[in-house]
Amino acid sequence: MSLPSKHRPRALDEQHAPGDPFVLFDHWFQEAVAAELPLPEAMTVATVTREGHPAARVVLLKGVEDGGFVFYTNYESRKGRELTHHAHAALVFHWAPLERQIRIEGRVDRVSEQTSDTYFATRPLGSRHGALASPQSDVVPSRAWLEEQMKEVAQRYGQDAPRPPHWGGYRVLPELIEFWQGRADRMHDRLNYRRSLGGDWTMERLAP
Repeated sequence: MSLPSKHRPRALDEQHAPGDPFVLFDHWFQEAVAAELPLPEAMTVATVTREGHPAARVVLLKGVEDGGFVFYTNYESRKGRELTHHAHAALVFHWAPLERQIRIEGRVDRVSEQTSDTYFATRPLGSRHGALASPQSDVVPSRAWLEEQMKEVAQRYGQDAPRPPHWGGYRVLPELIEFWQGRADRMHDRLNYRRSLGGDWTMERLAP
């Protein structure tokens, strides 16, 4: 993808970077939206299994709220079970045409039931039915079985599909946020923000 000049990457330096990483995240995210990149809200979520193995998948960011990055899923899915066992996760945003990447690491908690209810009500009806019908990550007999479950849910609830209690939001509360800006000759810019025990952010430059 060829970007217009106004969207071409710039240098990332300490003198012009804000002290608050959320300010820089919002600036970069809005530039990704303005560049009309496909799914700029897509992010990799990495969790840890009970055996200590990494596991990753792509989900969609649904908001930056109360100091955290929010996404929604089935609490009984594989990632949900892993987050129950070990409530820490890593996120990665990658906007290749802008030569930008953001890495986030932090602990995870659930958003309130009211917040989950409010978001669930905004989802398309088919997606609400799907959340009720699908035992996410479980082994199922066939596609036909899933479609039958979906049909039964649609007949039972119609337009009034409620949020199932096993479905809702997670908030990743960052302890580290790294911004990566591609530069020539692989001399990339990497600014790392690390949160102290007091809640303040320390900015440091990392070698590419």
